[in-house]
Amino acid sequence: MMNAMKSSLVFRPLTIGKIKLKNRLVVAPMVTVYCDTDGMATERLIAYHETKAKGGWGMIIVEDYAVDPLGRGFWTTGLWKDEQIPSHSKLTERVHRAGAKIVAQIYHAGRQTSSGMIGQQPVSASPLPCPVLGEIPRELTIAEIKKIVSQFGDTALRAKKAGFDGVEVHGAHGYLIAQFMSKYSNKRGDEYGGPLENRLRFPMEIVADIRKKCGRDFMIDFRISGDEKVPGGRTIEETKTIAIKLEKQGVNLLHITAGTYESTWAIIPPMNINPGWIADYAAEVKKIVNIPVMTVGRINDPLIAESILLSGKADLIAMGRASLADPDLPNKFAKGQYEDIRPCIGCQQGCLDILFKNEPIRCLVNPTCGFEYREEFKKTKKSRQVTVVGGGPAGLEAARTAALAGHKVTLYEKTNRLGGEFAIAAIPPAKGDISAYLAWAAKQLEKLGVDIRLNVEYSSAICKKEKPYLVIIATGSSPSKPKIPGIGGKNVVTAEEVLLGKISTQRKVAIAGGGMIGCETATYLASLGKQVTIVEMLPVIAGDEEFTRRVLMLKAIEELHIDVFTSATVKGITAKGINIKKDGKSINIAADTVVLALGMTPNDTLLKDIKGIAAVKVVGDALKSRNALEATREGFLAGANIE
Repeated sequence: MMNAMKSSLVFRPLTIGKIKLKNRLVVAPMVTVYCDTDGMATERLIAYHETKAKGGWGMIIVEDYAVDPLGRGFWTTGLWKDEQIPSHSKLTERVHRAGAKIVAQIYHAGRQTSSGMIGQQPVSASPLPCPVLGEIPRELTIAEIKKIVSQFGDTALRAKKAGFDGVEVHGAHGYLIAQFMSKYSNKRGDEYGGPLENRLRFPMEIVADIRKKCGRDFMIDFRISGDEKVPGGRTIEETKTIAIKLEKQGVNLLHITAGTYESTWAIIPPMNINPGWIADYAAEVKKIVNIPVMTVGRINDPLIAESILLSGKADLIAMGRASLADPDLPNKFAKGQYEDIRPCIGCQQGCLDILFKNEPIRCLVNPTCGFEYREEFKKTKKSRQVTVVGGGPAGLEAARTAALAGHKVTLYEKTNRLGGEFAIAAIPPAKGDISAYLAWAAKQLEKLGVDIRLNVEYSSAICKKEKPYLVIIATGSSPSKPKIPGIGGKNVVTAEEVLLGKISTQRKVAIAGGGMIGCETATYLASLGKQVTIVEMLPVIAGDEEFTRRVLMLKAIEELHIDVFTSATVKGITAKGINIKKDGKSINIAADTVVLALGMTPNDTLLKDIKGIAAVKVVGDALKSRNALEATREGFLAGANIE
């Protein structure tokens, strides 16, 4: 198997211009917020990329080097001044030493930023606000356009001086270059607007300026959205025309992606979107150019990468979040350790949800992501007997990490399967990838020799008998049942019972609670032909859902004809349905089955039972009901820090 993996097309070398890559696997650029506020490379940023280089990736594209501090959309890296070169030289040196090529993505956010970020009004091709951020930008003058063109060239030259093997000109995702290229955002009537030839003047001048300043042999990659996925935006046919012109202008590589901020689900597709969905756009471009073409778009499996290459749709595969989930993916695949590759599940919790708060990114399935510089994990000098109670994300990660450190671990789970609430979360439509992580975690525990005891509820009696050195409580949480008249009726069930298949609902279903769990249960039941109504006390539904998935969820709710009552309170439940109060009026909603999705309450009774018997750590939802991103991080730290 190992020889078969090594002969895989993904490991075939490729030359781009004068740069020779050892394989076809590329780390896609992702904003990390790991640099300092002045765009300098920090040890956190360097260690993060160095880890990927050691993991076997052929090329790493480092995200969003701003050409001007006024062009930043986040606290991104920067090469807008010479003083930034030394810190980024350390980055390229260490990545090269680890065996990978490294490229700097250079960009200007244009209207996709805010005055709160840059201290003044954003700029763009035209004074049209970004539909997501809402701030009206100032239209650039001709002189300002020429200045920004020169800034791109100067930034590329600094990247060359810092040791980068090339630059990626960011002409995708609705940033400034894309704003000029698209009729969606460019309404100018001068030489930089109107017909395609005029709208391309800005990127063409940028490529020419980079080539002039950096020389013929410096690699230039151009990233472009094959389809912007917005009304009036650019589609693949116009993109193909642009691709031909970019090749003639001297670009060495085309990186085909999709979307703008208004279609963020296309830029960073969640688990709702099928893997490799942009590959067909890349294939269309590849038909009409002679330079290499790279595809991206939720490619989270090296076997899918292999199939795309074998089909001739692309020459390179960019894997962003898959590299967050497992920076060692290429090495593991080459060694035939396919089942050990930690899968990206497209949850968006750590890589996107917190990013738009301008906070450093993390990863749910890889709790060491972004913390490589701390070296938090090390083997123990003295093996201890550790008991983990609860087989959800926090418990799985605590058990795995403790066993990896060299401790003897026993995991207790009171049900007949691992996963906890996370296993239930995999059941609604488009969330099946969650199961891949649970299967991976179970396999790792098996390999590490963790003693897994299913269908056993841990107790103080067991604790007294076994006398573990440490008990890690990861018992999760249970559905809340507030005091509502009729809540104990025979027709009242929980979302958990429905999703686990313990209860078969009747045709008319009312769901009390319109958060993520309630909405997912609603779409699940509606997809089975049920007539579903959601009742939510807040003004919006799915407010706790990550925003790209929320967009797709709201679309599904509309398409499935699910009735929704917001700003409504459940006042009572009867055998015929529920009574709600909305806008001061009492409304009866007919329902054969009422499903409760009213939040979760931590399971904290075990802590009280074994207090004083053994040392205890409480992690995940047993401590406080939150998301799995926090649970796996706490589980990791609990398992890694056992003295």
